Amino acid sequence: MRVGVVRVSVACATLAFMLNAQAGSQAQEPLADAVRSALSAAVSADDVHHAALERTDLVSARDRWVQRMQPRLERYLRRVAVGQWRQEWREVALQRELLETLWYEATRARLEPELVLGLIEVESDFRKFAVSSAGALGLMQVMPFWMRELAHDESRRLFHLRTNLRFGCVILRHYLDRETNDLFMALGRYNGSRGQAAYPKAVMAARDRWQH
Repeated sequence: MRVGVVRVSVACATLAFMLNAQAGSQAQEPLADAVRSALSAAVSADDVHHAALERTDLVSARDRWVQRMQPRLERYLRRVAVGQWRQEWREVALQRELLETLWYEATRARLEPELVLGLIEVESDFRKFAVSSAGALGLMQVMPFWMRELAHDESRRLFHLRTNLRFGCVILRHYLDRETNDLFMALGRYNGSRGQAAYPKAVMAARDRWQH
């Protein structure tokens, strides 16, 4: 009975954290003009990085990574997917599109792709149309003010796969730069829980699972 109670307690605590994690949000803060211009350029649809990332060696690296991760992603989705959103990634081609886009945007922002997978797992559990109680949107749970601040566009575009991943990766890179590459603090800032351990530890643990 004691073991059962412990298991139930752990499950409840995990569920409570996941609900709280989705309620987190990036905090809107004043941006220097130079920072705003740099971030606006980074999320622009005019992608000056595309040609560089289409080099043969990088395409080969992407394809090897996608080939390695796709079975893992499929197993994960089969294990956790319930309800309407399960249909979003049911086809292998859609899973590959997600992984290829994620690899590209993570690499473009100088992030580990597995870190972005871990962040998505914790933030939205791969629900493309997730909306948190704080109003964060999509896979990477990006707050709408970023779209208004940097792109002067409607926040519903954050449900678009590439747009959401691009904003999320650029924002996380921005926070890493702000925190001098301290991942723990940058993840806390991303979630609006800077200095608290639960969210960074959850994302880093998820990253480690995707890596191994």
